[in-house]
This record gives sequence, C-alpha cells and structure tokens, in this order.
Amino acid sequence: MSINKKIEALNQKRKEVMLGGGEKAIEKQKESGKLTARERIELLVDKGSFNEYDLFVQHSAREFGMADKVLNGDGVVIGTGTIDGRPICVFAQDFTVVGGSLGYMHAMKIVKIQDLALKMRVPCIGINDSGGARIQEGVDALAGYGEIFYRNTQSSGIIPQLSVILGPCAGGAVYSPALTDYVFVVDNISKMFITGPEVIKTVLGEEITQEDLGGARVHSEITGNAHFFANDEKECFSQIRKLLSFIPHNNKDKNTERKVEKPVANIDINNVVPVDPTKPYDVRNVIKAITDNSDFVEVMEKFAQNMVIGYGRIGGKTVGFVANQPLYLAGVLDVDSSDKAARFIRYCDAFDIPIVTLVDLPGYLPGVDQEHAGVIRHGAKVLYAYSEASVPKLTVILRKAYGGGYIAMSSRHLKADFVYAWPTAEIAVMGPQGAANIIFRKEIAEAADPNEMRKQKVEEYKERFANPYVAASKGYVDEIIVPDETREKIIQALKLSETKAKVKTDKKHGVPPF
Repeated sequence: MSINKKIEALNQKRKEVMLGGGEKAIEKQKESGKLTARERIELLVDKGSFNEYDLFVQHSAREFGMADKVLNGDGVVIGTGTIDGRPICVFAQDFTVVGGSLGYMHAMKIVKIQDLALKMRVPCIGINDSGGARIQEGVDALAGYGEIFYRNTQSSGIIPQLSVILGPCAGGAVYSPALTDYVFVVDNISKMFITGPEVIKTVLGEEITQEDLGGARVHSEITGNAHFFANDEKECFSQIRKLLSFIPHNNKDKNTERKVEKPVANIDINNVVPVDPTKPYDVRNVIKAITDNSDFVEVMEKFAQNMVIGYGRIGGKTVGFVANQPLYLAGVLDVDSSDKAARFIRYCDAFDIPIVTLVDLPGYLPGVDQEHAGVIRHGAKVLYAYSEASVPKLTVILRKAYGGGYIAMSSRHLKADFVYAWPTAEIAVMGPQGAANIIFRKEIAEAADPNEMRKQKVEEYKERFANPYVAASKGYVDEIIVPDETREKIIQALKLSETKAKVKTDKKHGVPPF
C-alpha cells in the first residue's frame, strides 16, 4: 500500500473515531442542549491549539457481551492546548459513547493527561459528562476512579485543577471534582449527587428531581460544592479563561503580573462605607475602587454571601481578596462563610498569591443552629488558615472588628504583615451597645432616665474604645489611613513583600480542624 493510501486510511479512521457514538447520538446530545466533547474543548482553548492524544484507544471489557463492541476513544477525549497562549491539559468525557461511562481504559486516558499536567506543571481541566462507572467492567472501573482520585490529591497545591460539570456526575464520579480546586456548573445542564432520585425514593420514600437534588443552583447556592455558576456553556468557558488569566499556572509560576491599570469604576471610596455601623453597603465597591481596571473575579458568588472571596490585580499583581459582606448577615462569620474563606486562603497560600483582607464584621453568628452545626470547629478553620499562610498578608479594617471576628480576619495577632484601618474602624471586644450595657450596668440602672444614660454611655464607649486609635496605640494597627490612600498603601506593601522570607518547620504537616 502506498503512503497516500495509508494517509487516506488514517484520515478515514480519524473521521470515524471522532464521530464518537455516531451521528444519532450526537444529534441526541445537541437536542438536550449540550455540546459534544470536542466542541467543548475547541470553545475552551485558543483556536487551532488543541492536540488530541490516544484517539484510537479501545476499552478492555470482555464480559457481558462487551468483547465485540467498539467504543470510539473509550468515551473520553484527552489532549493539550493553550489558553491565551499558555499551555493546559484537558480531558472531556464523551456522553455520546455509552453515556460517557468510565471503564478502565477510559480512566487510564484521564490518568495519562493528569500525569502529563503534573509533569509539565500546567493546569489540568476536566470536563465531566458521564453516567458513572461502567457496570460491565466491575472492579476495574472502580480501580480507574481510585487512580484518578490519587492523582487529584498528588497534584493539589502544585497545579490548578478545574472541573467542569456539563452533564450528569453521579456516585463515585463526584469525588474527583470535589478534590479539585474549582468546580464550574451550568444552569439546567450540570447534575451532581452521590445517590440519584431513584435510590432516594427506594430507600427513603422521598421523591425529588435531579435538578432539585443536585442541579447547578443547588450546588452554587446551598451546598457550596460549585465555585462558578453560568447560564450556558459558552459563558462557562469564558469564566474558565478569565480565572486562568489571574491565577498562576503552577505553584512556582510568576507570570501573573500584568500592566498596571488604574481603577475605572466611578466609585468615591471615601464615601463607600457609612459611618453608621448598622447601615449595610456592598464591599465589592471597595474592591472595585482599588483594583486595576476595577476588575474582580468573584469565587462562590452565590454561596455564603456574607463572605466575598475572589481575585483582582493591584499594581499589576494578582491578589486574593477575603472580605466580609455587610449586605448579608452584617458580614458575620458562620459555618459556611468560615469554610468558604478558609479554603480560599489555603489555595492562595499554596500558589503564592498575596491575600488582602477587608474587615467589617460584628463577630461570629450566634444561635443554637450554628452551635450545633459546629461553628466552633468551622470558625477555627479561618484562624488556622491565616496562621498557617506564609504569603504576604495585608489587612484593611474598614469598620466593625469585634471580638473573635477581629482576631480571625487576619489580625496582627495571626501575623498579618501589614494592618491598616480607616477612620471609620471600630476595634473592640463587642459592639458599643452591648459593651455599654455590661460595663455601665449599675450607672444605667440607677439613673433617673436609664435610656438617656444608656445613650450617653454608648457614646462614651465609642469615644474611648470603639475606634482605631486604641489598637494603633498598641501597635496592633500599623497606620490609620484615609480610604483613598488604600490602593497606594497596598501597592507599596506588595512591593516590599516580594522578598518576604518563608519560615520552614520540620513538621510533616499540621492537622487543621477539618
């Protein structure tokens, strides 16, 4: 056979394999509102940059009539490409091939691209669209999942791992996304659950739809299992590209710095925060007033909204923001917001991203429900994360900083490198009302007009204690600054922090309050 004939045969084989489960299966995929595996990859990476590997891999199952079946690519597409010119590794499960079910060779393809990503120190992006373990392969399928989970864990803290849920993700399949850094979901397409509605109905007699059990909104708003929510697949891939433009591509990567741009949002930062500590405001306006181009990539926007986390640039450098959100529950720390903040802090620390903390909270959320949900343990995660973090830590106290909340939110006592306070800051054991009622209980009770006396004592407490000057007098606050000085102070601190020494210990690792 001539070389031309061989090339022709190769091209024909490629064409056949790249049809996946066939034209009818592809048509069905499109009818359900979903793109094919290769269409998704092409939408994600730079045009023409995708190189596919293991195109001709076949399954290894021999039981239950599988020996004679041809499963093109064994239901998963793997390869490399670039995003904004920078290399990434990617796999996409192909639902058109036996529902994207995971068999051993399917898993080995994913493992291969995971190993390559770790070896080359580039992000690994997994697009999940699978019916779960291939039952016909039995324990081999389970072995495949185990191999994937192991690599998720080994890559953690070295390269970014992103999971994109674009179809069903059930049973053991959900644990790989849970082990990765960021999970992306799409409305009415993404589904994640350990046991599906049918099992729940059989065991518990409860009826629930897949969407209500584990849809995109459930995981974005209730469980916190998803970090980014999109209305369609195109928006989802745009979110991924933007996130990757902010975060390092590995734990030694220094290529995140960009051209310095001034904030463009029309925000008067001196008047963003009301002097009245009871009045809410959107802390994201503070962030947009100090970031380059007023750009901010918020993470877990819909979950535990009393805490805002995400990425921005200040002076061309990527920073991670951790900020109390007074719009929701006065910005308190509770079970969910503590988990949200702690994990983000640890991610920033792993990838050497400086952390800017914006403080305005009355403390931890009180109540029986919170206590029984383990707020002590969960709240301790924030203390642990900040204490452990060795990256530059910059704190700006905007307004309220009461009690344990003051300590937890990257205080000097947890070794924040720079601590600034605005003139509106109130740093105290508790709020003026509660403090006055305790400290001046006798004077208030014995006064001719208790209400008037209470007002006087509240104002006295504010003047004496609920201000930034007491903390500044003890060196707990480095500078009391005008709000519009904040950006420049952070830029200066980041510049100084470039040579910050990392303290090494001989312990294997700590034991955080998981």
